[in-house]
Amino acid sequence: MAMNTSTPKQTSHLKREILVRLIKAYLSDDFAENTRLIPYDMRPKGSEVPYRCCIHSERAILRDRAIAGLGFSIEETEDSTLLSELANKAEKRDVPEQQPLTVLTTACKGCVPSRVYVTDLCQGCVARPCVNTCKFGAISIQNGKSVIDPAKCKNCGMCVQVCPYQAIQKIIVPCESACPVGAIAKDENGHAKIDFEKCISCGKCASACPFGAVHEKSQIIDVLKNIKAGKKVIAMIAPAMIGQLPCTAQQLKEAIMKLGFADVYEVAQGADITTKNEAEEFEERLMKGAEFMTTSCCAGYNELVDRHIPEMKPFRSDTKTPMYYTAEIVKKEHPDAVTVFFSPCVAKKREALNNPNTDYVLNYEEVGAWFIALGIQVTECEGKEFKTESSAEGRNFCVTGGVAKAVQTLLPEDLPTHPVVIDGLTKQSVRDLKKYAKNGVCDLGNLIEIMACTGGCLGGNSTVNAMKPALKQVTSYVNSSKSIKEQVSGTEQVKQ
Repeated sequence: MAMNTSTPKQTSHLKREILVRLIKAYLSDDFAENTRLIPYDMRPKGSEVPYRCCIHSERAILRDRAIAGLGFSIEETEDSTLLSELANKAEKRDVPEQQPLTVLTTACKGCVPSRVYVTDLCQGCVARPCVNTCKFGAISIQNGKSVIDPAKCKNCGMCVQVCPYQAIQKIIVPCESACPVGAIAKDENGHAKIDFEKCISCGKCASACPFGAVHEKSQIIDVLKNIKAGKKVIAMIAPAMIGQLPCTAQQLKEAIMKLGFADVYEVAQGADITTKNEAEEFEERLMKGAEFMTTSCCAGYNELVDRHIPEMKPFRSDTKTPMYYTAEIVKKEHPDAVTVFFSPCVAKKREALNNPNTDYVLNYEEVGAWFIALGIQVTECEGKEFKTESSAEGRNFCVTGGVAKAVQTLLPEDLPTHPVVIDGLTKQSVRDLKKYAKNGVCDLGNLIEIMACTGGCLGGNSTVNAMKPALKQVTSYVNSSKSIKEQVSGTEQVKQ
């Protein structure tokens, strides 16, 4: 299976191996002890040390990865606490911890500060493009070479762009550069630290870090515990999951039920409700004179508005997310069920904490590790049908532009609709959104779809398949599905 190239392969492999070992430890006769031994089993005495200076450093990092895999924060865990103690604590936990991300300081390289600097390639050219371009007067010529005054430099990078010799370079800190809201920076010890008051849980820092130092806190032990207790645990799979494995949706459902789940619901079912509600809401807003409306299905974008752009709230759709509606359906049909959302990103873990109908969230990396731990070959499953047929548009929600396209499908043809897609949150797109909110108008269109991840949910930080094959699989599934218009028409005929 091809790996998502947004996350470095080796860090993905390490996280997966830790998760596989944690699952096997939980299913063993001695969860606590077998969890304690994970770093030593992975790096036994005398073994090769592939990444760090010594075996002790490697074991320390593996221990921290196991702590995150158990669902705990590295920042709040004492160095002296044994993994066996944390395993027992995880088994007794009633609810997941509030913040879904944690930083492994043992793995954090403490990157040098971001800055722009002049290399020895500088030719001291007569045109002086760097000097003339800098708006802050940070560049001067000394001894025939360009020199940057760090006190004046704003790290804008304009001089980097105009230098004809590429003699000026910009050093970036991957996690800081990727964060669209400036929620991660160095602490007093030079390690990355997340400001959870600013964090929108988009997961971009986790994808960007080449050391895998930013880590999701897993809820897999919580889910395993509920299945072991004999509770009715129901999985809700987001549309993007269809693109993760080379199998049919029906084979995937059977494989998930082999893990111990009582049933599996497609979240595309909830996406159909989101589509209908957003279409009605958009038409109503435009009839009342609204200039534009943004979609509201992306949890990362919703966090962005709530924490950083409150002035956008009047323009954001009031419609709930597909996960919200699907969980509502499950709880209505199975009031005693434990609901687990299978997610492509960390933002859904944050959303679930505020949704009483969604009990837990597992990402695709965690589900994949679970299949491996139990030796389940998804492609060998015969397949189980879903009880409710979802629409093509609902199943296409995971692709950039899919939400706006779905909403537009149900709008009157004479309604002036001009979709705009923001494909991934960046510092620039955040500035653009702030401008739209401040001015009360978007000069590009009136139906704005915002996806925190480039490529949509298929580009989520916890996906396991590369974008191209994932998109091909989802598109094939979408093309084999009925349109939402056909479903609406069928419903109206039944009512008549």
